[in-house]
Amino acid sequence: MIELGGNIKLKGFTELDAATLIVIKKIVGNYTKKLTQSNADFKELLLDLNKEKDKFKLNVNFVKESGELKSNAEGKNLFFTLSAALDDISKAKN
Repeated sequence: MIELGGNIKLKGFTELDAATLIVIKKIVGNYTKKLTQSNADFKELLLDLNKEKDKFKLNVNFVKESGELKSNAEGKNLFFTLSAALDDISKAKN
C-alpha cells in the first residue's frame, strides 16, 4: 500500500511503473485538494485497484466525519477509470 500525506491510501498500485505512478499521484492529489476544500470534515481517501486481464477495476472510498462516499469504475484505460471514479465522488459530495 502506498500512502500519500497520511490520509490518502493507494492499494494495488505498487505494481505500476514509476511514470504511471507519478501521473496517478498528480490526478489523485488534484481531486483530493478539490474535495478537501468543500469537505472540511475529510478524514481519508482510499483507492483500491485491481487489474483483471486487460481491464482495471477501481473502488474509491471517501471518508469524512459525517459519513462515507463510495464509487466504483472499470475500464481499459487506468487514467480514465481513475478520473471517472473520482468524478463520481466529487459529484456525490453534496
